[in-house]
Amino acid sequence: MLSLLFLVACDGGPETLDAPTPRADAPEAARPVVIYSGRGESLVGGLFETMEAELGIDVEVRYGDTPELVTLMLTEGAESPADIIFAQDSGHLGALANRGMLATLNGDLLKTADPRFQDADGRWVGTSGRARVLVYNTDLPKDQLPTSLKDLADPKWKGKLGWAPGNGSFQAHVSALRHIWGEDETRAWLTAVAANEPVVYPKNSPQVEAAHTGAIQIGWVNHYYLHRKKTDGYKADNYSFAAEGDAGNVLMLAGMAVREGSERVPDAEKVIAWMLAEPAQNAFAIENFEYPTRPGIKTHPDVPPIDSLKLAKVEQAWLADLGPTRAMLQDLGLQ
Repeated sequence: MLSLLFLVACDGGPETLDAPTPRADAPEAARPVVIYSGRGESLVGGLFETMEAELGIDVEVRYGDTPELVTLMLTEGAESPADIIFAQDSGHLGALANRGMLATLNGDLLKTADPRFQDADGRWVGTSGRARVLVYNTDLPKDQLPTSLKDLADPKWKGKLGWAPGNGSFQAHVSALRHIWGEDETRAWLTAVAANEPVVYPKNSPQVEAAHTGAIQIGWVNHYYLHRKKTDGYKADNYSFAAEGDAGNVLMLAGMAVREGSERVPDAEKVIAWMLAEPAQNAFAIENFEYPTRPGIKTHPDVPPIDSLKLAKVEQAWLADLGPTRAMLQDLGLQ
């Protein structure tokens, strides 16, 4: 039976950090597979319940913010009860891999996902993707929107922007910018955008609502939040940059990995394989409006095809380079 051991409030962070405690007196095969999930229950809880019923594998899911769960795993080390980490972004998976915390996944499992959307060394695999976009209030004419991510530094946007510096996707994107633009240019850009006094939000979804109400004109978010909220008459829309390879056009991957040292590797890999199978991939695409990572799965009709996004070329290792990013954000007073 699915145990929801860690719930996240709708608008805030986790309330406790009590770790799940596997039953010490139970046979190892009977112990639930423990999942640390940086993806919210509203997005993946139903999938876990269906997976349990179909595979006959009990799981315990601890929901929380990806950065906090990754930090917890690093603190717990080899004593962590986690068998699987389900991260909101690949940058944090890369950080765990760099610390030797992730096992190498079965090659047959990895073959089911697009090679672009997995770790080069096979230590994690992407389950779905979200494009980084601007969300804007539709009272703003499209021809007045920024033509590049760099344009957010223009003083004309002062008091009209929103962003979420504490969000994992924000930090991973800034990590990519450090490698695309260089350290000095990224720092200068963040400083200039901060001078425009953007409204600080705890995460992406409030920015979408703020764009709809006109509280801000532009937010910097992942694409799928708009599609999950949008109804007839909704006054917000997404915008991707038209220039090929603009640094604003980055795909963020959610993904899964098995903890190095887990005693439930076969069942943990079955769970991940199930998330990469067609039914789950279709659910990510159609119900969550995300980009599937399994080839041949169609996106939702309202979501632009991935090949239309004019994505910047970003190495997954860049997204994992989070330490210097956080140091930069702290130095600039953004953390």
